[in-house]
Amino acid sequence: MVRPHVVKSRVLVALLALLALTLTGCGGGDDSATSATDLCAPPGVGSSSAVPTNLDAAAAAAAEDRYTTPSTKPLDQIDVGALGLATPGKLSVGTLSDAPPSICVDSSGTFTGYDNELLKAVAAKLGLEIEFSGTEFAGLLSQVATNRFDVGSSSITTTDERRKTVGFTNGYDFGYFSLVVPNGSAIHGFSDLNAGTRIGVVQGTVQDDYVVNTLKLDPVKFPDYNTAYANLKTGQIDAWVAPSQQAEGAIKPGDPTSIVQNTFSLNNFVGWAVNKDNQPLIDALNSGLDAVIADGTWASLYSDWVPRELPEGWKPGSKAAPAPELPDFAALAKPEAAGSEQSQTAQQSTLAQLGATFFDWDLYRKAIPDLLKTGLPNTVILAVTSGVIGTVAGMLLAVAGISRTRWLRWPARVYTDVFRGLPAVVIILIIGLGVGPVVKGLTGNNPYWLGAAALALLAAAYIGEIFRSGIQSVEPGQLEAARAIGFSYRRAMTLVVIPQGVRRVLPALMNQFISLIKDSSLIYFLGLLATQRELFAVGRDLNAQTGNLSPLVAAGLFYLALTIPLTHLVNYIDRRLRTGRADTSGTLDPLEQAIVVERG
Repeated sequence: MVRPHVVKSRVLVALLALLALTLTGCGGGDDSATSATDLCAPPGVGSSSAVPTNLDAAAAAAAEDRYTTPSTKPLDQIDVGALGLATPGKLSVGTLSDAPPSICVDSSGTFTGYDNELLKAVAAKLGLEIEFSGTEFAGLLSQVATNRFDVGSSSITTTDERRKTVGFTNGYDFGYFSLVVPNGSAIHGFSDLNAGTRIGVVQGTVQDDYVVNTLKLDPVKFPDYNTAYANLKTGQIDAWVAPSQQAEGAIKPGDPTSIVQNTFSLNNFVGWAVNKDNQPLIDALNSGLDAVIADGTWASLYSDWVPRELPEGWKPGSKAAPAPELPDFAALAKPEAAGSEQSQTAQQSTLAQLGATFFDWDLYRKAIPDLLKTGLPNTVILAVTSGVIGTVAGMLLAVAGISRTRWLRWPARVYTDVFRGLPAVVIILIIGLGVGPVVKGLTGNNPYWLGAAALALLAAAYIGEIFRSGIQSVEPGQLEAARAIGFSYRRAMTLVVIPQGVRRVLPALMNQFISLIKDSSLIYFLGLLATQRELFAVGRDLNAQTGNLSPLVAAGLFYLALTIPLTHLVNYIDRRLRTGRADTSGTLDPLEQAIVVERG
């Protein structure tokens, strides 16, 4: 019979061996194969596309343009010092990392993509530095509205509903969105979607709004485009409504999916989001946009990153901006049509799709350096910092929670109920977006340590309950005995009861620390610099570059490498506390053994 601890050891060794395997790049392949799949790189005019022929004719008509400005202020009349920036002279930008080619992080860890490269050019025209931070789209507009970021750059389609929260610049891009379905599906257009269809969208996007408010259907909501597309390929959803660029970039030769219909996005243009009360910054960005259109920079970046034919009647910038001079994308796209049809004939099997999606060894090897250099240190820093602070605060909460004074006991109970009852991401957003603007003079508008503080406050509520249960589990006779020999109540609790209670809950405390390691991934919601990304964010960025989920599996292996040893340490501590040390009273040390032998 194999002992349980032997089985656990073998499992641990196997997992560590798998991680080591990825470090050595075992599994074959070279870097060239991986780099060919980099979606966060300008595809160039070779990927040109014409206006889709399968447009939804009923919805394709552009809405009335009520917001594009007639003209803009000349650049030399822009007062850069009056733009209301969080840091004078520096444009703080919130963006995403998972929607190439518009917004993404490239293989060097730099935030780039068409939207961001164009914004860099506009900032240069205004003489501003620029700093990008990654965040989630669900919270981006709120972060702009609360001045966490000066600008939101995320291919944001302007809608009347969104204008209630933020202001927008003039349009720098237009938006189709596509209906993607498995090949052979009975769905041939938006009109075929019904209440029984599982429709995937990314939460908070204009596609989400379109499915809910225009089609009046209930979609399946995902946090990012790659996860939504992976669910479509594996049959978990029946259709995917996505921006055309993301849909076209995600579908690779051999994929069992295709775009069956396109339509215009609502209000027909994409702009940068700005605090709606900061009109000087909106005007400055509009002026910079017209300037980069006039000097040809817009046309160059557009041709490199998102080369597709403009819809009739649309152009970027203000109404006074010159029409950009662009290549004939429709003509360049013609030779590609036949090839794209042929590429769909050689489809991969479901098993091959799963293997390529989750077990691409080249991507494992490519992910390891960034996971080690950036993700692992940040995960450990966040977990340890919040764990130490949370433990101290938790002990104070526990003591207050069992205090005889209701002025200590009641606040402790209320705090515990609130912080344990709210989801972790809500606590993080409240601290980051609520407290952040108040203390930005201390934090430099960088939410990294605010995120750690939010995790610590969250952990304190759980750790406090762990300590309280441990302390209250100590037999009342211990306190009575300590009081009988002259200890005050405070000294008896400090020297006798609390140490025993803490000893009993050490395994539970270690389990809470393991949870903190995993919860550190939620800090990304606050917006982090590329150098501040933890394990999950690093894995997701490479996932966005490649459209493959293998980097996320690689990040998962690092979490296993951190948590499994801690789990076994918990089990060891628990076993030692329950059984104590082995009885060695019957064993003689070498000196005693020598004496016995000599006497014999």
